[in-house]
Amino acid sequence: MIEYIRGSIAELSPTMAVLDANGVGYGLNITLNTYTAIQGLSGDVKLYALESIREDAYQLWGFATKAERELFLLLTTVSGVGGQSARVILSSMTPAELCDAISRSDERLLKSAKGVGGKTAQRIIVELRDKIAGLGLDAAVAGAGAQQAAIAANKEVQDEAVAALTMLGFSPAPSQKAVLGILRAEPDASVERVIKLALKML
Repeated sequence: MIEYIRGSIAELSPTMAVLDANGVGYGLNITLNTYTAIQGLSGDVKLYALESIREDAYQLWGFATKAERELFLLLTTVSGVGGQSARVILSSMTPAELCDAISRSDERLLKSAKGVGGKTAQRIIVELRDKIAGLGLDAAVAGAGAQQAAIAANKEVQDEAVAALTMLGFSPAPSQKAVLGILRAEPDASVERVIKLALKML
């Protein structure tokens, strides 16, 4: 069983990520949420993996968070929801929105995902509401959502700091790595502070 794959992004599209891990290219099917989370990242990326093995096919799925992988697994336990349908649902809404829709019995929001009819939406609500609460997925997803929001807020600071360091003559790749490391340690750091700390590291 593969728990996760860590490697550099060799290819990336909204539905597929190819990670180069020690010279081996792993093609992972991804959701739009995962695509958004890893797009533009430099250095190694970690995706939580899920293997789907059938007589006629072998598929490898990748997720930016464990919570999204767990939601994908739960969705595929519902009759009428396969891997592709689960991907469409998790691409149509964030994990937090999905958990909220299920807990509030919001059939309309679930039906907004392409290919999900009324009966399927009802089954998802009835079969998964207690499971999501029991596994604490609603709380885990809410925490991951807050983390993603913080990362998005840092994006502007990150871009400005990297641009400034590049103008000062430093290479973009090491500059990006240094800036990301600083922002992980100090999420609220200003552009000026990030640049000053990066100058000591480069």
